[in-house]
Amino acid sequence: MTSNELQADLYGWWGILETSQWVNEGLDDLGPAMLSITGNDDRLRMHCLLAYVNVKPTKSGASFTWKGAWEYDQLSGTGSIKLGKQGRLHGRIKIKHGDDSTFIAERAKKPIESIPDPPSYQDKWKLRRR
Repeated sequence: MTSNELQADLYGWWGILETSQWVNEGLDDLGPAMLSITGNDDRLRMHCLLAYVNVKPTKSGASFTWKGAWEYDQLSGTGSIKLGKQGRLHGRIKIKHGDDSTFIAERAKKPIESIPDPPSYQDKWKLRRR
């Protein structure tokens, strides 16, 4: 493995089980809370957040940037992940100029329905005009 290759064990779909700072009850509000690390159109979904993810390898795992929307409010941030004991993914997600939380995820199957694109701010106004 070279320094610009992601560890093979990190690839795949990860179901987010819990966070340290945010209410776990709402994790699946938009569908199963998931992080995809496939190297192709990676996504994040949890609570009311839908985001595109860009993953880069690090010495101990990977870091990522994300850009998306919490409901219709545009947000972005960073995160990091590493494979822990028992094959679980341990991570941290940070909202730019906002909160951050750790999370734990376990390997999951690819969802039947893909994670949707994050809504745009314009989508919010289209709904209001209906």
